[in-house]
Amino acid sequence: MNPLTLAILAILTLALLETPVFTVIAALSMACLFFVDHDLLALQMILIEMNRLGSMPVLVALPLFTFVGCLLTETRAPQRIMDFIEALLGWLPGGMAIAALCSCAFFTALTGASGVTIVALGSILYPVMRSRGYEEKFTLGLLTTSGSLGLLFPPSLPVILYGVIAQVDISRIFKAALVPGILLIVVLSGYAFFKQMGAPQRRPQSDISFQRVKTAFVAGIWDWPVIGIILAGVYGGFVTIAEVSAVVLVYAVVVECFVLKEVSFWRQLPSIIVESAVLSGAIIVILGFALGFTGFLVDERIPNRILVFLTTFCESKLMFLAGLNLFLLAVGCIMDIFSAIVIVVPIIIPIALSYGVDPIHLCVIFLVNLEIGYSTPPVGINLFISSLKFEKPVTLLYRASIPYLLLLLVVLVVITYVPWLSLFLVGS
Repeated sequence: MNPLTLAILAILTLALLETPVFTVIAALSMACLFFVDHDLLALQMILIEMNRLGSMPVLVALPLFTFVGCLLTETRAPQRIMDFIEALLGWLPGGMAIAALCSCAFFTALTGASGVTIVALGSILYPVMRSRGYEEKFTLGLLTTSGSLGLLFPPSLPVILYGVIAQVDISRIFKAALVPGILLIVVLSGYAFFKQMGAPQRRPQSDISFQRVKTAFVAGIWDWPVIGIILAGVYGGFVTIAEVSAVVLVYAVVVECFVLKEVSFWRQLPSIIVESAVLSGAIIVILGFALGFTGFLVDERIPNRILVFLTTFCESKLMFLAGLNLFLLAVGCIMDIFSAIVIVVPIIIPIALSYGVDPIHLCVIFLVNLEIGYSTPPVGINLFISSLKFEKPVTLLYRASIPYLLLLLVVLVVITYVPWLSLFLVGS
């Protein structure tokens, strides 16, 4: 067995022992570069990639939006958003479930982390939905699946990260992901509506109350500008994504610390800054090492070899897309979304381009697959987080999530084979 194989086996063992992902990727990069080129100077590739990464203006948006997400997590903003949506839609059959879906999507878009949504909102939504008469399996499946629904909406960190890695305009990705993201929510909301139509006792109110809607809207009057700034900045095309992130951050700090005073500027804000810095710093370190490893893969023509292998079995674009979906669903099960983006995206992009897949459309396919992978048995991370959060057997979460997964897979097929849904807003 050659030294490179031994080194890779040792590194994979460390990964199985839950060694931090950036150390695993760093070790893998250095081992491959050193043992293949037999030259320490080849390790400079990692430093070069880190320097190139640090010089990207768009990278500023990542830590700033991370800070905004960590800050709003400590406030009642998600609760106020949910109260407004429930006041607006609560009179419908399944209205509370639809409000839960939209609230989870909003919160996940801000934090970029599916598990955080389940932990933060699960304790609020689960008892409320159960008290309204929703079945346990229905509630568990909805909260587990909806934990990752917002990953396509601004200011989603995975989208920003994908744009950096793939060198694709981030605003165009957000525009492309808007309709597919809404379609996912609409389909699950439709399921909740028809599922609850025969259960009128689950309706909290007989008709819409405009006074209640007005009260909920006014209660969140300081939260709406955050959404407005993000939407206007991303979809209006007036400013860059980095500029939007700076404006949103300043607004959020001023409102939460000095207007609403839900976060103490002196006592709580410093710890929130540290938390967001650790998270964004870890992502950037992983990025740098992963890009160095990507350089090795390109030098060794690994994507070309994979392409030759695939073309042997996948002669058409349709077959390639089907195989790509199966592969990405598996990736979404076993890897967190940030690691999957930095490791997998550089490999699949040249292969997909050779089949004529639009790079913007590929991004949407990639992210939707990873959204679904979070809740796909047997090892989707959302299933285990929900199991711990709600203190239920993971096998019960498997069964509860199946109806939602089937619907999401149908939407995935539509998004994959109808590229117009992703491209008509960006003019591709």
